[in-house]
Amino acid sequence: MKYRAYLDIETTGLSKYRADLTVIGLALEKGRKCWVIQLIEDSLSVRRLLETLHGVDEIYTYNGSRFDLPFSKAKLRVGLKDCFKHTDLMYDCWRNDLKGGLKAVEKQLGIHRYLKDVDGHVAVKLWYEYVNNHNQQALQTLLAYNREDVVNLRTLRQKLGVK
Repeated sequence: MKYRAYLDIETTGLSKYRADLTVIGLALEKGRKCWVIQLIEDSLSVRRLLETLHGVDEIYTYNGSRFDLPFSKAKLRVGLKDCFKHTDLMYDCWRNDLKGGLKAVEKQLGIHRYLKDVDGHVAVKLWYEYVNNHNQQALQTLLAYNREDVVNLRTLRQKLGVK
């Protein structure tokens, strides 16, 4: 039985040199079971990430080859592509003439999203609202947004028929 991980990160910007890594979201799938683990603050470490991914056969991302994995490598000093098989679903989407970011592709495929008004820009604002004002609701919204991303990656993989 294949053990899969769907990974998405949240950051304070696009530059892996100037921005911070704020959340690593992982949807872990084994058989019919799927659960989400999110690493933030003190749990956002290479040790905790590798413990969470222990036993995983393959990691799936959307644009992870160009963003999530290089950013994580710069911040945590771990090359996930060196440790795990990786499939970037963006390229499978392109092969199926599905262009745009994850949200655009979800819309084209009819994948439901509850937090329609939250995007990467809003995610940065939510993080700073949490850090600067201790706003727990902002953190919960950010985590819900990240959770939708990783869970929807699983749905995307299934809809594309990617093994």
